[in-house]
Amino acid sequence: MELEDIDKRFAKRLAHLRKIKGVSAREMSLAIGQNNAYINSIENGKNFPTMTGFFYICEYLGIEPREFFDFDNRNPQETNELIAGFRRLNLKQQELVLALIKEIKPR
Repeated sequence: MELEDIDKRFAKRLAHLRKIKGVSAREMSLAIGQNNAYINSIENGKNFPTMTGFFYICEYLGIEPREFFDFDNRNPQETNELIAGFRRLNLKQQELVLALIKEIKPR
């Protein structure tokens, strides 16, 4: 994968996760202690965050850095909630949920 492709995927992923959270680029920029155009400049490919900036972005989004790059997971925060809820179920309940998932998964 070309470095340019990674930059574009990063920018697209950031925009997607920010929109899921329901915040504007300006609001997110200010919330992580940056100037009001910071996130917008990343999403438009004009800037790239430092490693520290990336960690602040992930913290704000409520995800782990590895989850940011899991492009197949459209909503990592919701997935984390689902897993946490699943873990609180007893064994029989987990088996029922798993059977339901197997039944409804796209073929």
